[in-house]
Amino acid sequence: MVSDMSDENVNHIDEGWKEAVKKEKEKTDQSGEQVAMPPKPDFNFFISSLAIEALMAMGEMENPFTKERSINLKQAQYLIDAIDMLREKSKGNLTAEETTLINDILADLKMRYVNKAKL
Repeated sequence: MVSDMSDENVNHIDEGWKEAVKKEKEKTDQSGEQVAMPPKPDFNFFISSLAIEALMAMGEMENPFTKERSINLKQAQYLIDAIDMLREKSKGNLTAEETTLINDILADLKMRYVNKAKL
């Protein structure tokens, strides 16, 4: 695939994006208070959040919005497969801590899923 964008255009877009992020960080609310920015994306947090969603889909955790537990094994399987796909796609690019975390999470989720699917 050949790109029609020159290095100059790419740099301009990159700089524009950086400027937009800088302005977003400087935003204040109507009272003049600094608006809190969300935390920087983190691999461990992302994988953990997917795992929590899978646990909720298996009825292992209460949904914090509905305050109820429900079982949706298709959703749980999708989330487990998504984490597994991320593990495969990121092989060789993870720290030892990240590798251990994703492997441990997958082992736990798969065992819970098998036990839940037997019922």
